[in-house]
Amino acid sequence: MRIISGKYGGRRIRAPKNLPVRPTTDRVKEALFNIFNNRFVWKESSVLDLYAGTGNISFEFASRGVEQITSVDKDFGCIRFINTVSKDLGMQISTEKRDVLRFLEKHSGQYNIIFADPPYAIELTELEKLVNLVFENTLLSDDGTLVIEHDKRMKLAGLPNYATSRTYGGSVLSFFEHSIK
Repeated sequence: MRIISGKYGGRRIRAPKNLPVRPTTDRVKEALFNIFNNRFVWKESSVLDLYAGTGNISFEFASRGVEQITSVDKDFGCIRFINTVSKDLGMQISTEKRDVLRFLEKHSGQYNIIFADPPYAIELTELEKLVNLVFENTLLSDDGTLVIEHDKRMKLAGLPNYATSRTYGGSVLSFFEHSIK
């Protein structure tokens, strides 16, 4: 994987082969950050990276200047890798080795951007629970965005606070925002 832009733009990072991950492709990651570039001031943003895996998305946010990043994954190897890389590069990424849904049930922070990249085989009911926990526990700031990356066969348009989706090959980015009152 590589960091696309920012302080570490172009840097390649090699993740151990034994991690149980499917990293976000450069194409999808570049599209996501092109969308966010016009909406957020990186230095003023806070990010929650759920199902963080290799930390691919967290590293990209940190490279672009986001200083408040929390990465959550239940796999010890993933958390160890994120901690090692962020320390080596001087990035301030906090990590939590926890099941994502349990983390969301108990967590009380608030973020401008919440990115979730769960396994593509996840059940729709689990994604619905994730969306509900984010909004019920006010983890997303009023002007914030929740993005879920998922397989194109999964349809999330019926979930609460759904705004829009963008498709990139076999992957979809679904965006969720607070309802306009």
